[in-house]
Amino acid sequence: MAPGLSYELHNLTARLDRAADELLSREQGISYARFLALFAVGQTNGSQRDLARWLGQTEPSTSRMVNVLADEGLLEVTRLEGAGNRRRLRLTRSGALMVERGGRLLESRFQEMVRRSGVPYSSYQRQTRLLLQQLDADRRGDAGSQRTA
Repeated sequence: MAPGLSYELHNLTARLDRAADELLSREQGISYARFLALFAVGQTNGSQRDLARWLGQTEPSTSRMVNVLADEGLLEVTRLEGAGNRRRLRLTRSGALMVERGGRLLESRFQEMVRRSGVPYSSYQRQTRLLLQQLDADRRGDAGSQRTA
């Protein structure tokens, strides 16, 4: 019996993550995990707790990564007054440049790979967005909502 689509999607995601890690490590000197953390800070512009939630990690694990990124001058970390141990995160100029350059690099390589596969990029993007929207709807409890392609 051939593997199902769920396995193939998991395999694709894992392989894309490994390829992104190799590419970013070689060309930008940063791991994909750290790049994703920086990207997420740029998306959320929030607290360390927001970052942990976005990454799907525990706060202690995220705290360790935040400290490394701050030590490398890629993140600015400030304590929020009156909010206990909450910390606000912002990209430094170097962090923002890393996200910009790394994002362009990853996107261009992905576009090229999709082109070589013979799959129209716009079609792949549309289908991916529909799947992501359905996952969001399912998480909100709108499991009955269904789109037709």
